[in-house]
Amino acid sequence: MHTHVSDALSMHYTSDRPIVGSAMRHDRYPVYVCRDEDATVSHIAATVAGRRVAMITDDMVADLHGNNLAKSLTRSGIEVSTISFASGEASKSLTTAFQLLDWLAESAIVRRDIILAVGGGVVIDTVGWVASAYMRGIPYVNVPTTLLAHVDAALGGKVAVDHRNAKNLIGAFYQPKAVVSNVSYISTLDDRQIRAGLAEAVKKGVIASPELFTFIENNTELLIGGDLEALENLVRGASAIKCELIARDPYEEDLRRPLNFGHTVGHAVETVTGYGPVLHGEAVAFGMVVATEISRTRGLVTDACYRRITGLIHRTGLPTRLTDLPVPVDVRDVVGALDKIRAIRDGRIRFVLPVDLGETAIADDVTDDEIARALSSTRQGF
Repeated sequence: MHTHVSDALSMHYTSDRPIVGSAMRHDRYPVYVCRDEDATVSHIAATVAGRRVAMITDDMVADLHGNNLAKSLTRSGIEVSTISFASGEASKSLTTAFQLLDWLAESAIVRRDIILAVGGGVVIDTVGWVASAYMRGIPYVNVPTTLLAHVDAALGGKVAVDHRNAKNLIGAFYQPKAVVSNVSYISTLDDRQIRAGLAEAVKKGVIASPELFTFIENNTELLIGGDLEALENLVRGASAIKCELIARDPYEEDLRRPLNFGHTVGHAVETVTGYGPVLHGEAVAFGMVVATEISRTRGLVTDACYRRITGLIHRTGLPTRLTDLPVPVDVRDVVGALDKIRAIRDGRIRFVLPVDLGETAIADDVTDDEIARALSSTRQGF
């Protein structure tokens, strides 16, 4: 039974009750994991379904993968326009985003067409935010090319650009139409990039899956060496875990999210080093060590679990000490950056602290002194 519009108007004219607006959205998208270009093109073509495509990537990825992918899509009958921007974290900025919006505005791309984000986390985060803003939202498809993007950045719809005051300060929640993960792209990465990507997979193992953590322990050398079977299993497992965790709270209404493990200090490290010298995965790995040290000091995690977490991070070649970071970082600068983040977040910073593999606790009372001690203790190693 529907209320007539005039009846509804009459009811509100005579009532002091607030008028309530509502808007509900439920997003679902497929994540395709494959090993070759033909499968990648097939999945993209099925998703695009004849619409025009604006492919956005960075200069390095354009040379490695983007140009060939654009040609393959064109041969399959898809109209593709392409643009690339400078590689590196410094490009994850409003300047880049505005340049891309200007390019789109001058193109033939309209609201029902599709943007293709081909690249690592910088590309995917930046392009996703551009897609959320252009014409009030245009569909986009993520094609990750780094391990970190495969297991993390391409999933979940957290899109943003950096600001000098804080990482990811300007952004939105905007889910992709699909994710196409071709693990063969990982073969073009150097060891440092693979290790950085492993950090986000280790994180998921600590917070949600002892099985994934054990898999990484047992296959560290294969993964770092680029074994495609091992990488495909890792990407499938990590993607499934993240999708399950995101589904519980897709818009972070509850800020006590275990997925933020390692990111509190990690983001501060990236901020004070100028977004670039320290890779995101390296910063997150170091942040996980600091959080685990705080948890150990508080008596929340056993020594055995503590050693297992920090030991795996060390085995993957990721930083476990302040001096392992690729550039000098001062404890006071990191604590100062956290103060800025605290101000942005209503005076509180929530630390995700491991209790056991698959179990975490959330603490919003971690003091600057605790953080400084944990940061300083990493100088001595474990």
